[in-house]
Amino acid sequence: MMLSPDLKAIASLIGDPSRLAMLLNLLGGKSLPAGELARSARISPQTASTHLAKMVNGGLLIQESFGRHKYFRLASSEVGHALEALHTIAPSRPVRSLRESNEVHALQFARTCYDHLAGKIGVALTDRLLEMNFIKKSGKEFTLSAAGKAKLQAFGVDVEKSKKSRRCFACQCLDWSERRCHLAGSLGASLTRCLFELKWIERLPNGRAVRITDAGIKGLFEEFGLSVIAEQ
Repeated sequence: MMLSPDLKAIASLIGDPSRLAMLLNLLGGKSLPAGELARSARISPQTASTHLAKMVNGGLLIQESFGRHKYFRLASSEVGHALEALHTIAPSRPVRSLRESNEVHALQFARTCYDHLAGKIGVALTDRLLEMNFIKKSGKEFTLSAAGKAKLQAFGVDVEKSKKSRRCFACQCLDWSERRCHLAGSLGASLTRCLFELKWIERLPNGRAVRITDAGIKGLFEEFGLSVIAEQ
């Protein structure tokens, strides 16, 4: 007999301010050392170690060792989706400084949601794929058309490998800042990986916001008809 999920246990793990700060710092899909996560949460390394162990045991994080250093990353795309979903129902916090305002603006414009592109640009690119009939909505997922498969394969996306992945192939992920869906799943991750490899997008320091490069502005228009105003 299936037992009901223990939501209280997960809510307790996520609800702690220090643990939440570390989880959000990993939401961009990166693996980070314990020391950097401690600094992001403004706590001591010893306290961070205790929090990280709890999140590993709770299934939120995976620990990897490289020599003497311990790195941590989100345990799965489902953890990333859950954190992103919480953004959509959480009340807004007041912005208290120009720096914080700039950071929020950059996140809303373009960011990684676990390992796929989100924000204004992520949603706009998804909209263009829909308009060009490369993908179609089907329930809570997207389906890839024959024309879409040919286009994305020519672009460099490994569609077949993405299909064989254990995770959802082409999910609809509700974007917290745009309140509409962007392309997630293994297909969204593979497409985003291509954008990074082409240097059409690049990460901004100290966060998960990304910027669209000049090559990206040109390439996104030529390949997908997406006009990007570099407002970041």
